[in-house]
Amino acid sequence: MFTPTVDKDKCNGCGECVEVCPSEVLELEDEKCEPVNAEECLGCESCIEVCETGAITVEET
Repeated sequence: MFTPTVDKDKCNGCGECVEVCPSEVLELEDEKCEPVNAEECLGCESCIEVCETGAITVEET
């Protein structure tokens, strides 16, 4: 199981992570990325790769 976390202070709300996620784990809420379906995370780290601000981390739990 994997747990995505978003640093709201770093997130610029670009939405790239939302678009690239194959499991629809992330959504934009109040112009910031939010892991709304964290239990669906595959741990592929695609969101990390496209995040220009380094706001996203994915930890194996």
